Amino acid sequence: MKGERLIRLSTAAPGRDSTPRTEDVPVPDNARSSPVGPWWRTVVSVWLFTLALLPAAGLAADASAVTNGVSVVLAVGAPGEPEYGSNFVQQAQLWLRASEQAGVAATLIGLDDASEPTDRERLRTALAAEPPDGTDPLWLVLIGHGTYDGREARFNLRGPDVSATDLAEWLKPVRRPLIVINTASASAPFLNQLSGTNRMVVTATRSGSEQNFARFGSYFARALADPAGDLDQDGQVSLLEAFLSASAGVREFYQTEGRLATEHALLDDNGDGRGTPADWFRGVCVVKQADAGKPVDGARAHQVHLVPSAVERALPPEVRQHRDALEREILRLREQKSGRDETEYYRDLEKLLLELARLLEANSVSKTDASPE
Repeated sequence: MKGERLIRLSTAAPGRDSTPRTEDVPVPDNARSSPVGPWWRTVVSVWLFTLALLPAAGLAADASAVTNGVSVVLAVGAPGEPEYGSNFVQQAQLWLRASEQAGVAATLIGLDDASEPTDRERLRTALAAEPPDGTDPLWLVLIGHGTYDGREARFNLRGPDVSATDLAEWLKPVRRPLIVINTASASAPFLNQLSGTNRMVVTATRSGSEQNFARFGSYFARALADPAGDLDQDGQVSLLEAFLSASAGVREFYQTEGRLATEHALLDDNGDGRGTPADWFRGVCVVKQADAGKPVDGARAHQVHLVPSAVERALPPEVRQHRDALEREILRLREQKSGRDETEYYRDLEKLLLELARLLEANSVSKTDASPE
């Protein structure tokens, strides 16, 4: 229907007591696409010859393609107080708009009037219905309050809550890229439980003891479509950029209010279950090192975008995967620079950058050809 879009709303099926179903619900189409900007990647700027190639390059695939394989599951928790409820609804609306821009059908749980089945059961069913394999990511977003009793962290739903242990069990079959964003208070233990290979986890807090209302989620949802969140000016906001922008917003809020910060967000994308705070970054670059040379988070999250630019959408999946692998290899090499022979380091760096430049050149056309009509 013109002027409307569809979201998937998890509801109880008419005439049934416990079997949830997913239905398409029309929603007014009021989202606007973000502009296409420069698309070169920050890491390639190390070398001038690569910089000379990228600004004029576009991509040779069909730019009208959308990320239909990407899935977004939004779970909105019990508000408790009315003001929190309106905040959670606003966050959900921003996520739905971003999903629409990306061409993704979002499954929304927690904002309807049905009481059966429970939201916990709907969430479990929605996750079980998602394909476990593939290259397109599954996004799971938790908007609400959380608790931690010293043993188990929980996300507060209407009715029975869902624990970090529950989600870890439900998500075991998922082998495709998985992105979990828990914007609730006391959410850090979810990072410890859900971290793993091919997974990216963001939490609003750094420990279960940070149990005051978390403002991180509001800033994160706004950053998804905010040009100011595009820190590297490539025409799209990555998961890392949204994390950094939201963290900066939270920090500014507490400074302006003259209050002690009661939330400190973490990002994990290397599977070690430790997480990295925003103050380890300057721009999108890591400026600190982990203990014993352990890898720092951020590289993979900077390659993931819920709303990719038109140029990014046009890049064939296999080329995008190859490019991402090369960029991660370049970053790993740069992290090892201090312990490497200088001549050997620059030889290996030149080899990787030349391979990246050739890959992009072979798949490039003008930006005009890559832009949507």
